Amino acid sequence: MPFLTHSSYRIRYELEGPSDAPAYVLVNGLTQYAELWAAYRDALLARRFRVATFDLLGQGSSDKPALFINQDDQVAALHLLIGELGDGPVFLSGISFGGLIALRYAIEHGERLAGLVPMSCFAELPPQLYLLGNALRTGLILGGTSYMQDLLLPMNVSDQWLKPVLDKLDSVKRQGWLVNDVYADADATLAAAHETAAEIAANPPLVVNGIKDVLDQQRIARVSESLRYVAAWNAAFLPSKDLTEGLTATFEKRPPNFTGE
Repeated sequence: MPFLTHSSYRIRYELEGPSDAPAYVLVNGLTQYAELWAAYRDALLARRFRVATFDLLGQGSSDKPALFINQDDQVAALHLLIGELGDGPVFLSGISFGGLIALRYAIEHGERLAGLVPMSCFAELPPQLYLLGNALRTGLILGGTSYMQDLLLPMNVSDQWLKPVLDKLDSVKRQGWLVNDVYADADATLAAAHETAAEIAANPPLVVNGIKDVLDQQRIARVSESLRYVAAWNAAFLPSKDLTEGLTATFEKRPPNFTGE
C-alpha cells in the first residue's frame, strides 16, 4: 500500500494501468474512501487509462489529523499525487467535496490538466446551499459522523447500488471518514486503541475535557441549549496558553507541548 507525505501526514494512494497511458485521477467525497471508485476505475482501465485514487486526509488509510485540516492541505495532497504521474495528459474528476478540491486544483494548476469533470458540486455559495451547509454542520456537531453518513449515503447512491448491499451497509460505511475500522485480532485492536488514545492525549486537556462535556450535554439538552454550551466552551478556550502553543507549533511545524493552562 503506497503512501505520499504532506507535511508530517501520510496519504494513501493507488495507481493502476499502463504507466504510459493518459491518467485519470478520482477525488473522493467527504465521507468516502478510494475503493468506492471501483466501478469507475474498472471502466477507465478497460479504456486504457491509468487510474489514480487516494484517501483524502481524514479518510480511509490516510492519516487523520485531530486539528487543522483545511482545503489547502487536500489540494496539496492532490498535487503530490498528480506529481507521481509523469508528464502525460491528466484528467481530473471529483464528486461533492472532492469536486471542490478538483476545482481548487484546476484554478491553481490548470496548465497541468487535459480535462476536468466536477460531479455533484458547486463553484459558488448561493443562499440555499449556505443554509443547507449550516444545517449539515449542526447535524455533524449534534449527531456525529455516523449520523451524517446515515443521512448522506442514500442521497449519493442509487437504488440499484443500495439494494444488494443493504444487509452489509455497516461494513460499507465502516471504512469511511472517521468511522471505526475492523482489525484481524485482539492484539491489532489493542494497538490501534493505544494509537488513538495517544492521538487524543496529544491535544490540549481543555479541549479533550470540553469535548467530553459537550457530548454529554447534547444527550440531555435541546439543540439551542447545546449550541450555547458549545459557544461557552469555545469562548473559554480563547484565552488559554494551549491555544497559542497549538498555533505556534503548527506554524513552526513541530509537535505542540500542551500544559493544560
